[in-house]
Amino acid sequence: MKNSIPCTLIVPKTFVRFIWILFVIVFSCGDKEVDATQKRKVVLVILDGIPASTLEQTDTPNLDEISQIGDYRRAWLGGEKGGYSETPTISAVGYNSMLTGTWANKHNVKDNRIQFPNYNYWTIFRHFKQTYPDMTTAVYSTWLDNRTKLLGDGLEETGYLKIDYHFDGLELDTIRFPHDTLSFYIHEIDKLVAENAAKEILEKSPDLTWVYLQYTDDMGHKFGEGLEMNAAVQEADKQIGLIWKSIKERKEKNGEEFLLIVTTDHGRALGGFHHGGQTSEEREIWIVSNQQFLWPKDLKPAIVDIFPTVADFFQIQISKEQAMELDGVSLIEKPYAYGLKGVLDSKQLHLSWEFLGENGEGRVWITLGNQFRFGKQDEYTFLGKVNLNEEKAIFDLSELDFQNAKVIMEMPKGYLNYWVLKDGK
Repeated sequence: MKNSIPCTLIVPKTFVRFIWILFVIVFSCGDKEVDATQKRKVVLVILDGIPASTLEQTDTPNLDEISQIGDYRRAWLGGEKGGYSETPTISAVGYNSMLTGTWANKHNVKDNRIQFPNYNYWTIFRHFKQTYPDMTTAVYSTWLDNRTKLLGDGLEETGYLKIDYHFDGLELDTIRFPHDTLSFYIHEIDKLVAENAAKEILEKSPDLTWVYLQYTDDMGHKFGEGLEMNAAVQEADKQIGLIWKSIKERKEKNGEEFLLIVTTDHGRALGGFHHGGQTSEEREIWIVSNQQFLWPKDLKPAIVDIFPTVADFFQIQISKEQAMELDGVSLIEKPYAYGLKGVLDSKQLHLSWEFLGENGEGRVWITLGNQFRFGKQDEYTFLGKVNLNEEKAIFDLSELDFQNAKVIMEMPKGYLNYWVLKDGK
């Protein structure tokens, strides 16, 4: 090389010290963020089949205490009534809507047989384990299928998700728990499930826990509205009290921050005996939490909003492909918009939504068909930008030929989605 001169970089010692200090600060802050996350715990509880009106008319001191610290809302489930996402108001269907943050047109659990769940729509447990593989999960349930079928514990289809602690399957032990016509055996199993959940939360403090109790639903089916159902709700409240006591002790002694969410999986038709349909009584549920929700008080959340709430609390980074499939919005973040809907008028797409006070810009995308459900990636076409405070937009689709399409509105944080069907079918 012509006229090459060896070059030596001389770095002042003060600069080296600065870089070292910066390195220590960055990595110390990272450790603190991890430590803060590890101090966070989530407990999800489903009390089966309790209508909001029944809960509100029954003496439930433990749920009252929790809601006074945090929040209580009447809520809903069942997807869009008469629409593509309409979802049966049946127990396992409701559980999976909570676990996946999607309606039945996606997660594909349509009854209690749980025959063909679509594991491409990951549960919050799977997302949690992918993000924090060394943190622990737990299921305490009066029904074994919740762990083995819905969560898919140990299945290849769920990436061999493993639940660290579990207490379930007692309903299969007919010697210890003979099945009587009044479901007293379910009452006894519920008690053991709640006691074990409370004990292990106190002693082991799993990071993400799901508790399921069934007896209230059995009483509804057998007796409908009335004294028996009210008594069952009071028993469930006592069992919640055991869990709540453990949570408070862990918080006091270990400085852990808990998100406790208690909800139900469906309402009941008039009279309180049945469910499964789309009446307003069957679609109406409730949510109790020890954390305050940041939504307007007059806005009812849905069961699918629980998934993104847990993800936010744990700071779980959901991949874009998965996040665009979610049908819910976090309850502990100020929402930008809610309730996206679309109508095809000839070749025009008319979108509408509810603006919730956080100004921002939305970006609208569309994909034809649904490859995601087969484990593949959807190809999206960008339609344009919208101002969220305008609550409506129109897009020309004259160059697109499709039978159904998924419309995505990307917000500054999170997504809304809606299925548009050609000719409304």
